[in-house]
Parts: sequence; C-alpha cells; structure tokens
Amino acid sequence: MAYPHRNRPAARPEPSAPFPRTTAPRALSRTAFLGGALTAALTAALLHAPQAAAEPAPEDQAPCVADPEAPPKHQMRAEWIAGVHNIDWPVEQGQSPEEQQADLVDLYDEAVDNGLNAVFVQIRPTADAFWPSPYEPWSEWLTGEQGGDPGYDPLEFAVEEAHARNLEFHAWYNPYRVAMHDDLDALVEDHPARQNPDWVFEYGGKLYYDPGIPEAREFVIEAMMHSVENYDLDGVHFDDYFYPYPVADLELPDEDTYAEYGAEFDDIGDWRRDNVDLMVQGMSEAVKAAKPHVKFGISPFGIWRNSSTDPEGSDTNGSQSYDNQYADSRKWVMEGWLDYINPQVYWEIGLPVADYSVLVPWWEEVAAETGTHLYIGQAAYKVGNAGAWEDPNELSGHLDFNKDHPGVHGDVYFSATSLRTNAQEAMGILVEDHYSSPALVPVKQDLGGTAPAPPKVKARAGGDGTVLDIRPGTGEAPAYYAVYAFDGRPDQEQARCGIEDPRAMLGTVRAGDDGSATFTAPAGTDTTYYVTALHRLHHESRASTPRYLP
Repeated sequence: MAYPHRNRPAARPEPSAPFPRTTAPRALSRTAFLGGALTAALTAALLHAPQAAAEPAPEDQAPCVADPEAPPKHQMRAEWIAGVHNIDWPVEQGQSPEEQQADLVDLYDEAVDNGLNAVFVQIRPTADAFWPSPYEPWSEWLTGEQGGDPGYDPLEFAVEEAHARNLEFHAWYNPYRVAMHDDLDALVEDHPARQNPDWVFEYGGKLYYDPGIPEAREFVIEAMMHSVENYDLDGVHFDDYFYPYPVADLELPDEDTYAEYGAEFDDIGDWRRDNVDLMVQGMSEAVKAAKPHVKFGISPFGIWRNSSTDPEGSDTNGSQSYDNQYADSRKWVMEGWLDYINPQVYWEIGLPVADYSVLVPWWEEVAAETGTHLYIGQAAYKVGNAGAWEDPNELSGHLDFNKDHPGVHGDVYFSATSLRTNAQEAMGILVEDHYSSPALVPVKQDLGGTAPAPPKVKARAGGDGTVLDIRPGTGEAPAYYAVYAFDGRPDQEQARCGIEDPRAMLGTVRAGDDGSATFTAPAGTDTTYYVTALHRLHHESRASTPRYLP
C-alpha cells in the first residue's frame, strides 16, 4: 500500500511505559496500514538496514512545496469531558474506583480513535475538586456525597492516562459556581462558602461566589492554582460561566457589593466586567509565574457583541456575553492574557441571528491581531436536532468552511458522550473527511521552547509488525515522538520535506521517564521509517536516521 497517502489514521502505538489499565488494550492494527508479514530473512535485513543521515537542507536547496491537498499537520482536535451532572465522566455517582477508571479509559480510547489529540476534562465543576485539595471538598459528582473520598486521585489518573495516549490534558474549571442548588446549609460544614457566606449570592436557584468581592476572587484563583502547581497539566481552561446567565425578571443581588467596592465605576456593568477581567488577568499571571509552559484558554459564549450594539461586534443578533455574563472576551484576547480563545460557535452555517460563517471570520480577525490561538467550539450535542442539525454532514461542513480560514487552529467538541451517541455518525463523517491523518498540537511560538535533537532508532520484527525502539538524542529528553513511513528506499526529500505532510505520519508515542519509547506499525516491505522528537510544546526535531525494510 502506498505511502504517504492513506485512507484512515494510523494504528494506535504501544504506550512507551507501563500504565495502569482497567480494561484490556485494544488491537494495534487498522485496515489502512501496510500488509504482509516479516520473514526471517527480512528480519535480518531490517536489523542491518542501510542508514542515511538526515542533515539540514543546504541553503541553496529549493524550499519544500506544500501539497494543497494535504491536511494541516498542526491542528487542535479536542473534546470536552464534563463532570457536572455526570454528563460525561464520571458516568454516575458512587461508582467504584475501578469502574470510574475504566469509563475514562474508554473515553480516551474513543478520542484517539476519532483522531483527537487533546482532552479538556472538568475537574472543578462546582467549587469542589477532583483531586485532594486543601482548599475545597471532594466533588459530589465523584461519589454522590460532597467531601466523600473516591478512593484514588482522579486528576492524577486522568492526567497519566491522557499522556499515555499522547493526549494533551487541559484542566477545565468553573471559577464562580458554588452549587447547582440554593441551599448553603446543604454544603459540607467546612466548605469555604459556608465559612464565608458573605462571599456568596443566590441567583436563579443556584449559588455563586460573588466576583465583586476581592477575597473571593483571590480564593478561587488560589484554589485552582493548587492543581496547576501539583499536577502535570498542559492547559488551564475556563468555560463560559462568569456572572450567571440572566434569568427573566431577576436582578443580580450584588448591589451591596457594588456600593462597597465599585466607587470607581459609574456603571455597574462596567464594574462587573472589571471584576471578571481582574480574575482572568490574575489567573493568567499566576499560571505563567508557576509553569510558563502551561497554556491558559477560555471558551466564551460565541457572540461577544452584535454590530448593532457595538461597531466592533459581529454581524449577528444574538445574546451578547459582554452584556449578559459581563465577559469582555475580546479584551482578553487583545490584552494577551490568553494563549487560546475557544468561542462556543454552537450555531449552524446560515442561521440568521448567529451564522457560523459570520462568527468564525469575526473571531479570526480578533485573534489575528494578537498571538492568541483560535479554536472553535463545536456543538456535537446538537446533532440530530431539527433543521440543519438533522444533516449528519453539518459538523464536517464547519471544518470545510474552516479550511479557508487559516487563523483557525482547530476545534473542540461538546461533548464526549455526544460523540458516541447522537453525533456518532456525524463524527464518523468528519473523521473520514478531515481527520484521516494524525495531527500534532499547534505550536504557540511565544511560549518559547526549542526543537529537541533527532532521536536514535532501531528496528526489529515483533509479533504484531515492525517495532521501532526509540531513544532520545543528545540534550533534554523529548516528551514524545512522531513516526513517519514512505514507500521505497531512503532519500533526502523524505527526511527534509516528506515529513511535513501528515499523511506520511503513522502516529505518535509518548516517551517514558528515561526518554525512550516503542512504536509498533503493521509489517511491510520496501518501506522507510523516520522518527522525530518533540518537546511538550510540540517543537519538532529533524528526522532521525532512516530505517529501511527491503
């Protein structure tokens, strides 16, 4: 079968190091790889294959010309995994640790099968924690009892399992929501909200920390930062909840807070927006001070403001997050507080009040003025609804549209359960149309980092195919490796330009603690393999010395 053009993604590589599993590993092969089996003679040839160094291209060498039909090599492909109300994970309250772990493993494996490279996992849904936090109680969504010990560390497990599959892990927090009910006394006795009832207001049947109280703002940042400082996160993520969504004929009960803290502001709306800005800026600064490589992003409601309200707004007529959640998401981008903005553009192409094809270019223009990456939030949960969403091609059509907008760096799907239920057919179409080759997470240049040295690779015959044993080159050990395959013998263009086409990529594999890894591809003949090394910020090395299988 010819490389690099393949019809389906690569087989999942073997993990680079043992990791706890509660279900058996899935098969490593897929139907679109090389066929055939290695004989003893081929094994000997493989182990003594000729090698050619992958040197930098001479300055007078023609630059690589990208194939216009090639998919993006770097593209965010992620899903939200929601914990509140047990939407995605945990599936239900009160499961055993083994059951919870098995369910998350299944979600991660499905994410890999769908060609995704990141997960956004909710770990603080309602002023509670999916880790042993010294600030807040164990989440009720884990055990059914707030403060109930789940018997293991869910965040540690979630991060380790994601990284074992080379999925980026973005920890998802809700900053201000305290409870999905309005009974302060129903919280555990030592809950910070009960200890500081003046920090809390009730609105629309729910409890919230008041964003206008400086001590409350400082506390939520400190509580969230405990997980950043103590776990190997790749990203910190907020959704669209700041001040609560408006309830008809119900005013926010923060007039007293405004009277106490808002003297500098003539308008209560401007004061509320400043409160949210202070929290966003404070969290951004805290993350960068603690771990500069950790990305900070927010997924706001898809409309900042309508152009009928503000000439800087989008040509839409929907609800405005600037006015309703007091979320000045455009400012956050312009100020450089975010590494990525992930607006929830949860509407179809052509919807008059909020047209996908209007909002995506608007957000692209906003992000283009900064170094902020733009990912689009996709409404997988709407697939099957009346109208445009009855067509299972709607989601794939969104990515067709995105192709003409290079400022879009990828997509995030809400949510994981929808991708296995109502949106399963739609996601299958999308994968076939857009995710048939692997993709690396986009590089955000202003976070720094350099490409590691090319790795050292040996090849051998394994029971399941061609096994590549990978070791780090000189210098700092990489976070993971990418593996490429081509028909025929090695040549300079493969190592220089061929690896720029993701259709040649078989997949990626996480490095172990010592920097080594093992990748298994189905056996083939007349094939050349290359491996590159990548640090966690996704800078890629030059290609390794080739390994050729006659």
